[in-house]
Amino acid sequence: MDRNLALEFVRITEAASLACSKLTGRGDANGADQAAVDAMRKAFEDISIDGTIVIGEGERDEAPMLYIGEKVGIAGPDSPQVDIALDPLEGTNICASGGVGALSVIAVAERGNFLHAPDTYMDKIAVGPKAVGLVSFDNTPEENIRVVAKALDKKIEDMTIVILERERHKELIARVRKLGSRILLIGDGDVSAGISTSWDDTGIDMLLGIGAAPEGVITAAAQKCLGGEFLGKMIWRDEEDKQRALKMGVEDPDKVYQRDDLAKGDVMFCATGVTDGQFLKGVRFLGNQKVLTQSVVMRSKTGTIRFVESEHNMKLKPTFFSGGI
Repeated sequence: MDRNLALEFVRITEAASLACSKLTGRGDANGADQAAVDAMRKAFEDISIDGTIVIGEGERDEAPMLYIGEKVGIAGPDSPQVDIALDPLEGTNICASGGVGALSVIAVAERGNFLHAPDTYMDKIAVGPKAVGLVSFDNTPEENIRVVAKALDKKIEDMTIVILERERHKELIARVRKLGSRILLIGDGDVSAGISTSWDDTGIDMLLGIGAAPEGVITAAAQKCLGGEFLGKMIWRDEEDKQRALKMGVEDPDKVYQRDDLAKGDVMFCATGVTDGQFLKGVRFLGNQKVLTQSVVMRSKTGTIRFVESEHNMKLKPTFFSGGI
């Protein structure tokens, strides 16, 4: 993939982030999500790619835009053919409540290199580069925490484990507490949490527990760029769920997916902060219609990580809410 595309994708995540940021803390999760979707979809109209959404807002009958299978970009004879995994607002409830760590994210790979993950659950483990190859679903949570603590040269009680605050995690939370490790419970946004395990200064050491499968693919793409580890195992809600996945191309319903099973080849990852989080600042309104955004763009091929701070003059961008940035 052409590295010059990186800034183009940052412009797209910026558009989504700017659009939904006006609704931060206003209690309107659906409105914030729709604003991000509308802006991101419009921004795709200006990029020269032959793109296909493989992880998006849902299937075509569930989502009017950015649906799975939708073609995006300006497809010309020389346009790169890419698959796109995205979440215009990762953490809709976080944005609506004014919480920590809402993002707009896009992951990009060459055609056919992302798993077409069904809209089901996935058991997940994410750790940073120092613990690659050490964790497994064959281990108990306690065993995984111990081996990662040893790799990080940390005491068990100094480890911080991120877990989604859900009823299904009641036993997992109790076991981690009994072991003595610290827990950061989050209500939403496990992509941000999973990525944070590969950033030393976030203080987050592991992500454990069950979340959405599509977000697992996006996290795997980011971890590939960062050199971290991600493992995923589908959790089927029912037989119909499983059969739909088989039709989407999932060959083994019981497979444990390694990071590179979910995101093959060279990948690119872009994110723009909506609210302040562990590794990105949220949208900041400066007055006089000046707005600051902070983004990150990463490429697995080179291992390059770039932070992009942008100042937007909204006087010159009248189509702000429709993605005209």
